[in-house]
Amino acid sequence: MNKIRKGDTVQIIAGNDRGKKGEVHSVLPRKNQVIVSGINLMKKHQKRTGDVNTQAGIIEREGPIDISKVMLVCKNCGKHTRVGFKTFEDGTKARVCQSCHQVVD
Repeated sequence: MNKIRKGDTVQIIAGNDRGKKGEVHSVLPRKNQVIVSGINLMKKHQKRTGDVNTQAGIIEREGPIDISKVMLVCKNCGKHTRVGFKTFEDGTKARVCQSCHQVVD
């Protein structure tokens, strides 16, 4: 079970974008990276490829950021926090905020 998932709100804790918040667009678990909307913007020089309608020119897009440089923002307490796990009696497992001890999912 992953600590950071697609759709979570995270805060950047290191790097040039430190302190900014954004929503996780995608998770790359094999590389331990996430792509956060509006964070780590990169410029890509894109050529036109044949008759396909692709955007040509300089495109600005989000680049991957290491998962160790982001922290989950709890929906209940509003703070960036570490994530723990709790197993309930019926066998289900859920993510838990380590600050307020409330279920995040």
